[in-house]
Amino acid sequence: MLHRQSQLFLPTLREYPADAEAASHRLLVRAGMIRQVGTGLWTYLPAGWRVHERIVQVVREEMDAIGGQEMSMPVLAPAELWETTGRIRIPELFRLVDRGGRQFVISMTHEETVTLHARELRSYRDLPKILYHFQTKGRDEPRPRSGLIRVREFVMKDAYSFDRDEEGLDVSFQAHAAAYERMFERCGLEFTAVQAESGMMGGTESIDYLAPSGAGENTLVTCERGDYAADLEIARGVPRAPTFPEALGTPEEVETPGVTTCEGLAGFLGIDLAATSKAMPVVADGAVVLALVRGDDRLDEGKLAAALRSDVRPAQVDEIREAFGAEPGSLGPVSFRGAVVLDETLREGQFVAGANRTGFHLRGVEHGRDFEARIADIRVPQEGDTCPRCGGALIFRTAIEVGHIFKLGTTYTAAFDATYLDEQSVERPIVMGCYGIGPGRVLAAVVEQRHDERGIAWPSSVAPYDVHVLALGGGSAEVEALATAVAEELSSAGRDVLVDDREARPGEKFADADLLGVPIRVTVGKKSLEDGGVDVRRRSDDADARVERASVIDWTGRN
Repeated sequence: MLHRQSQLFLPTLREYPADAEAASHRLLVRAGMIRQVGTGLWTYLPAGWRVHERIVQVVREEMDAIGGQEMSMPVLAPAELWETTGRIRIPELFRLVDRGGRQFVISMTHEETVTLHARELRSYRDLPKILYHFQTKGRDEPRPRSGLIRVREFVMKDAYSFDRDEEGLDVSFQAHAAAYERMFERCGLEFTAVQAESGMMGGTESIDYLAPSGAGENTLVTCERGDYAADLEIARGVPRAPTFPEALGTPEEVETPGVTTCEGLAGFLGIDLAATSKAMPVVADGAVVLALVRGDDRLDEGKLAAALRSDVRPAQVDEIREAFGAEPGSLGPVSFRGAVVLDETLREGQFVAGANRTGFHLRGVEHGRDFEARIADIRVPQEGDTCPRCGGALIFRTAIEVGHIFKLGTTYTAAFDATYLDEQSVERPIVMGCYGIGPGRVLAAVVEQRHDERGIAWPSSVAPYDVHVLALGGGSAEVEALATAVAEELSSAGRDVLVDDREARPGEKFADADLLGVPIRVTVGKKSLEDGGVDVRRRSDDADARVERASVIDWTGRN
């Protein structure tokens, strides 16, 4: 198909938007592919939507290949569906009331709606099934940023598998995992599949697909030796060993006036920061719980919530005073009557901890002798940690989450009483899996990974056009006619061709071509009228190649 640039809505910009930090944000706006409507709200202009839909088609083909059946579910859902699962309380959920006073939500995912339909799968003969759709989602995102990476409205492909048991779910889960790898490979993405937290989705297991990039909301943690990979949310690292002071037979109280931080405490006592403990009081299920990590670590609230199997929030000052009898900055586990969760790095050795007496700390505090605690991994891994499997150095990279798959089990089918009858006519709950991928996130990740100082460099699988033909004739009708003829020949050969027939300077055309990032560029100029040749170049190349016009189709087919 042939597209004339002079007729397109393709408003490229000479300068980057002032508020753009992510490369994908800067380049997609400059290339005339997206425009902002409001905070976290973006319009895909024609060229950007072409890329989006090419990604959608890749996903669709791979879903169909594993037996997926495409459908369409509405964006709006009655609030009672979300009340059934208890997810109506999710703060990011958009809610509205119609003119009749009925309450609805704007779906940010479709588990509730699809499980409602799954109740029509009544027999073991109806299983397994894979249903999927592409649909607009709404998310009351508190901090939209980075262009398409963190938004309030987006298209998501949701797929759902329905099986009779966990063994069947395993088969469906692995089929989707393989399909997702093919999707991302076809889109030209570097990615890593990692174990991840299930979060608000629930279930027993999930895999996150992370694309390393210069911008993103996730951190990919990998081992330099290639035997470990995880999202930072659940990653484990082994920190350096602390240098402990001389061991004590019993805790020793020491006055620490004005010392309220671990850094200040280590400096005051002249000890290793890693030999101090950081007290992080939280509230879980209405009770104050003391979480303890090393003084040189940070608490991971997600890991703590998972260990407690409860939502957590930081304790307020008045709650702290009532529970510990001391001010924040002097808190510790000895004599504390509430529950204590101890990071596993504090399992052995003697640490300095707060004395639960304002302005005092205890030296030589030892777990098992001086207090009892639940032990769990609740720290945030950090640079300098080593691999828990082999001891190699851990590498931390910013990444974009481009897909996430979950084993939901019976979390939703039990809530909706979605059951089937087995061969013995015994009623059993349907077992579910959920599989999400965001085409807009994939698009942004491709740009993050495939660009240079001149613009985007699209892989051929998702590029808005296959070939970009530039007519450089300075208004010459003969050059424009030849460029059009070349473009028509390429189009007849099955290429999607953009021909730059604008009345613009050569420098402007070259700059826009680099910015748009079409994989192959063909330049037709006045010299072409003389020798019958054209200049061809891959977007990744630094120089043109001169080829006969008759060879252009073969050249573009090989490249």
